[in-house]
Amino acid sequence: MISPSEAGPAFFLAVVVILGACRLVCSVAVRLGQPPVVGEMITGVLLGPSLLGLLWPDLQSALFPEAARSLLYVGGQIGLVIYMFGAGYEFNLRTVRGSTKAVGAISLAGTVVPLALGVGVSLLGNGWADILASGVSPLVSTAFIGVALAITAFPMMARIIAERHLAGTRFGSLALACGALDDVLAWLLLAVVLGMHAGSAAPVTIAVGGGLLFALLLWLIGRRLFARTIGSERINDDQQVLITAMVLFAAAWFTDRIGLYAVFGAFCVGLAYPRNESADAVLAKIMPTGRVVFVPLFFVYSGLNTRFALLADWRLAAFTVVCVVVSVAGKFGACWATARLVGEPQPIALRVGVLINARGLMQLIALNIGLQAGIVSPALFTVLVVVALVTTMMTAPLLAWLDRRDSRRHTDEFAGMDFAVKPAVRN
Repeated sequence: MISPSEAGPAFFLAVVVILGACRLVCSVAVRLGQPPVVGEMITGVLLGPSLLGLLWPDLQSALFPEAARSLLYVGGQIGLVIYMFGAGYEFNLRTVRGSTKAVGAISLAGTVVPLALGVGVSLLGNGWADILASGVSPLVSTAFIGVALAITAFPMMARIIAERHLAGTRFGSLALACGALDDVLAWLLLAVVLGMHAGSAAPVTIAVGGGLLFALLLWLIGRRLFARTIGSERINDDQQVLITAMVLFAAAWFTDRIGLYAVFGAFCVGLAYPRNESADAVLAKIMPTGRVVFVPLFFVYSGLNTRFALLADWRLAAFTVVCVVVSVAGKFGACWATARLVGEPQPIALRVGVLINARGLMQLIALNIGLQAGIVSPALFTVLVVVALVTTMMTAPLLAWLDRRDSRRHTDEFAGMDFAVKPAVRN
């Protein structure tokens, strides 16, 4: 084990390697029609044992020693918190007002259906492919797989929506609202699974009670604090950034401690943040570093725990294919069908289903939590990373294909529908 004084230089070198590799892979991903976030996910896998560790294990160990990995994890959390703060700020509440029924129905279907299918497919995997962690109850493992497939990549979906300038569209805002509610439900269910594993109901009680307390405090105190400080002539720009950072990290700490994860606290702070020129200036100072420097660290940290060599076992590879098919059918199919049932036009319903189907970031977060808790085996971790990669890589090409298909039709069926790409509107 290296000392803290040695961990610092190791961390700095790892960051340089990660950012350089991300830049190269992301440039290729963009040329292939993928958003940069997909390139960052792939970079994480390439720098892990699946490629670099396989071809040059000594180099990988030198670049990413154990002491540096914990620092990479913390750096990644900082990036996620800052990014989700920006996503909450850009979230357009006006476009989903009056759509409570649609958001609730789509979110419920997008959680319950993949959860049920995930439980079913895990029963197959338990007896077919060796996916269970040693010493873990089959009931806990089955429930965890169901929850993992029910999770939506909310931060990643928000990033794709922002990069494609979809935040001001009907389907973009609807997908964000549904994705946020999806993940709140999924994280509550994850708290249930962790409670089952620990043999206690405390995680669920703390998550629900703490979440309600957090929302109340943010609504009654947080909004007023921001309204009085952001834009005030008595508080300079640096002080506004300081106040924002303190509230943001305090919210992230609290929601992380109660089991709803830090990114939800950050997103809620973004929702409560005032909309004015001073707020824009604060975000302009905070966001670039978080998005460009710190977010990629999380993907590499996850990639260091992914071992694609395990898929050489044909049973595990076949189980992976089944999981991908089931996850797409459960999430995309359920959300699309429910959106149509509640009256959303076909173009909007399809796009909502495509966006909510992405698993990426949040599934990786859940997998890391499960791995640390001893619930997830290396084989199951790898299978679900593949699900996250495939469902996320599907998103941009499908959206582009839908845009091309609908633009060629030029029929009155789509006249006046708010699914075209346009700049985001402040709420």
